[in-house]
Amino acid sequence: MSDLSFEQMLEESLKTIRTGEIVTGKVIDVKEDEIVLNIGYKSDGIIPKNEYSNDSSVDLRNLVQVGDEMEAKVVKVNDGEGQVALSYKRLAADKGNKRLEEAFENKEVLTAKVAQVLDGGLSVNVEEARVFIPASLVSDTYEKDLTKYAGQEIEFVITEFNPKRRRVIGDRKQLMVARKAELQKALFERIHVGDTVEGMVKNVTDFGAFIDLGGADGLLHISEMSWGRVENPKKVFKAGEVVRALIKDISGEKIALSLKFPEENPWAKAAEKYAVGNIVNGRIARMTDFGAFVELEPGVDALLHVSQISRDHVDKPADVLNIGEIIEAKVVDFNGEDRKISLSIKALQAPVQEAPVEDADVADVDIEAVAAAEVDAE
Repeated sequence: MSDLSFEQMLEESLKTIRTGEIVTGKVIDVKEDEIVLNIGYKSDGIIPKNEYSNDSSVDLRNLVQVGDEMEAKVVKVNDGEGQVALSYKRLAADKGNKRLEEAFENKEVLTAKVAQVLDGGLSVNVEEARVFIPASLVSDTYEKDLTKYAGQEIEFVITEFNPKRRRVIGDRKQLMVARKAELQKALFERIHVGDTVEGMVKNVTDFGAFIDLGGADGLLHISEMSWGRVENPKKVFKAGEVVRALIKDISGEKIALSLKFPEENPWAKAAEKYAVGNIVNGRIARMTDFGAFVELEPGVDALLHVSQISRDHVDKPADVLNIGEIIEAKVVDFNGEDRKISLSIKALQAPVQEAPVEDADVADVDIEAVAAAEVDAE
């Protein structure tokens, strides 16, 4: 017969555990902020909420049920109250680190949700293992505000893995660069000068707009935005707008775009519409000292010379005309080759009737003297 007491025999029948060991147990109680596990040891195991999840707002009763079987990592064999301190989160992080190590070695593309937006970049969790993506590696273009990534799922690769120093670095930029290179290659194989393409306005400047064609940007210069005159591109286009444009030129990786479609060229029918002798209406677009430029339609301007404004003398067009004013004039010259049209308001005005000039000798005759002379002759 054994000399051991019942308590000693019971204790010896129970397994021994060590800090860092992975144990499996059955949930025997769940509270809002802790889980109690029967791990087959003389003491129960306790998983506090902060060792289950990084989310302090969770209610453990909504995540775990009595009777569930769980794995956990031993943090302390005796937590000071005779129970075993366990961590579900650290076990998950260990598994996550192993997953990250495999992804690092295999150059695997991972997908994870952004957990935090930090001053210097983004923090994502892969199976509770933390990955930091520096701001410089978030995108292939500079982004000052990273808050738009909060809660988003993003793709990245692990470029540095050192869990002992808690340094696991992710890179999203290289994926974007590689993907853009593929799209760019496909785009340039597909497009040709003269093609019509659709793209999204990416950025608008004072000299033009950059259009994302899906793999490369095309420049729509201010001079190519309309057959007419565009003063400010920012008043015409907005970022995100879809534009249908003509490919005017391809030079290396540079694409020049145009909205001047040949079939919409206003000069195609100008010879008929603005033939010499036709009466036309137009808007005063701009003025110089020698004349005013009149917009007959977008893309077709005509010159109203200062000498053709009125039959009266005009020193400067601005003395009698205003920018934006609608005037009626007669076409007095048309040069389709040089795209020049000359107008005249003067030609529509009736000639000024001059008053008859009296004979100077008659005007100076003394009528009374003439009458007296006639009397004497009688």
